[in-house]
Amino acid sequence: MSIKYIYNKGLTLVELLMALAVVSVILAGSAQNIMDFVLNNRAAAQVNELQSSLRHARHEAIKRNRSITVCQSADASSCSGNWEDGWIVFMDTNNNDVVDANEQVLQRHAGIEQGTKLAFNQHRVVYAKNGTPRDGSNGSFVFCDSRGADASIGIVIGPSGRPRPATDLELSGFYRTAETAGLTCS
Repeated sequence: MSIKYIYNKGLTLVELLMALAVVSVILAGSAQNIMDFVLNNRAAAQVNELQSSLRHARHEAIKRNRSITVCQSADASSCSGNWEDGWIVFMDTNNNDVVDANEQVLQRHAGIEQGTKLAFNQHRVVYAKNGTPRDGSNGSFVFCDSRGADASIGIVIGPSGRPRPATDLELSGFYRTAETAGLTCS
C-alpha cells in the first residue's frame, strides 16, 4: 500500500499577513518618490516651454533684425496679468511694449498649471535685434510648485540674452545673485 502525500499549496494566515506588511512598506516608501517624479516632470515641462519661447524670441529678433518682446499675458493678445496667466511673443516695431494692430504675435502660451507659481523680476523681456536683452530686461524666472522653494526651478537670462537653467547655488531656497535678488516661492 502506498502512502499519498497531500501538499498544501496555499498560504497560512501568518504568511499572508507578513507578505501584506512587506508590500505595504514598499508601497508607502515609493509613493512619495512617484509623486516627486510626477511633480518634477511637470515642472520641467513648464520650464522647457518658457525656455523655448525665450529662445524663439531671441532667434526671431536676430533673424528679423527687429526687437521682439516676450511679456506676461492673461488674454493671449496683450501684455497683461501675471506670468502664471501665460505669455506672448510679439514683434514690437515701435518699442512701446504694447501689441498694436500692425504688430504680429509670433507665439501664444496659455497659463501654467494650477498650483504652480511663476515669478520674474520684470514684466517683459525685450530682445534687441542682436539678440541681447534690451532696457535691463534680463533677470531670472522662478517656478515653484506645492513643494516650495526647495524644489524650485529657475531660468536666468544673462547679458547675452540666452536663457539658461539656474544653478543650484542660485536656487537654494532664495536667489542669492544680483540678477535673481528678491524672487522667492511665497
